[in-house]
Amino acid sequence: MRSFNEYLNRYLEDLKQKQLYRNMEVLKSGCHRIVHIGKRSFINFCSNNYLGLNGHSDIRKAMIESIAKWGTSSGASRLISGDLELFEIAEKKLAKFKGLEASLIFPSGYQANVSIISSLVGEGDIVFSDELNHASIIDGCRLSKARIIIYKHRDFFDLKKKLESEIGKRRLIVTDSVFSMDGDIANIKELVDIAERYDCALLIDDAHATGILGKNGSGSLEHYGIKGRDVMVLATGGKALGVSGAFFCSSDIVRKYLINRCRGFIYSTGAIPAIPAGLMASIEVVKKEGWRRERLKSLYTYFWRGLKDLGLSTSEEPSHILPLILGDSEKAIRVSKKLYEKGIYARAIRPPTVPENSSRIRFCITAEHNYEDIEIVLQILKKNLDYILN
Repeated sequence: MRSFNEYLNRYLEDLKQKQLYRNMEVLKSGCHRIVHIGKRSFINFCSNNYLGLNGHSDIRKAMIESIAKWGTSSGASRLISGDLELFEIAEKKLAKFKGLEASLIFPSGYQANVSIISSLVGEGDIVFSDELNHASIIDGCRLSKARIIIYKHRDFFDLKKKLESEIGKRRLIVTDSVFSMDGDIANIKELVDIAERYDCALLIDDAHATGILGKNGSGSLEHYGIKGRDVMVLATGGKALGVSGAFFCSSDIVRKYLINRCRGFIYSTGAIPAIPAGLMASIEVVKKEGWRRERLKSLYTYFWRGLKDLGLSTSEEPSHILPLILGDSEKAIRVSKKLYEKGIYARAIRPPTVPENSSRIRFCITAEHNYEDIEIVLQILKKNLDYILN
């Protein structure tokens, strides 16, 4: 064991030398606009609680009531212990919310992507994956043992060239809709057309779009006006919906296939009953309280314009995810520390989470923020502009 631990220690020391070492910050509060770290308070720009629904009274009430009725555990795999009726009710409502035929709840988005992708394709098949897809998609593709073809980020001309030249038994295109580190959006309408033209399955990870895009907040399909098309969509509950878990929406035949094939579903204890209850309550709030999306858009547009006015490198279009791209890992850490000193919690994002030489501060805007919060950040950046730009 001694030599094993020595190897681990060398690995960690190497990360520290490269400015890539990670640690967890301990919060003494819930993950809201203001968080408490040690004896200090910080304005939080790290949270995916985009609509401010974490702790919403309707969601909290539904989750507490579900615990009182259904308990704190599903007991076992839903195939073994029996499927709580609550899950069946929730999955029908979640599928309707996404405009698809059926859905299946998973304990987390990462587990869902890894296990679903590796169930849908295998040896002899091909997956076409956007080069900036989330780690859970990448890992799902690798575990599938299918051949992985990477296409340039949001470059559908490149995708079509590769589709024309690569033949496999089954072919799957997989993409994020809103990309988690850049905040940019894939043209899902065009992707649906491409998938149909080239006879490919299409899986869309709607993690950062659910609750945000579309008139009713149901995500990228609603945003692009897509109805009645044969697509698969994964959504997570722990971001804009303010809950936890994930739900995968598809045709009924895909759902039945996964129940019989997906190891991450078959061999995992079902999500706790509070998750389907919370998700149902959350999507009702999302539909009813559209002002949250309007406020969020106004705030992130204001922030984006401020970054642009300072001449800083950020996304091409405004989004609830705004990267301040700094390139060097050490610079990203130093800027993060400058913000931290002034009461702003915004962590540095470094490789392998993002490509080499694209380290950044990833600002997540929420409906809980206000314009004063954003101005504080912009003024700190303005005072450190010489360092950031040089």
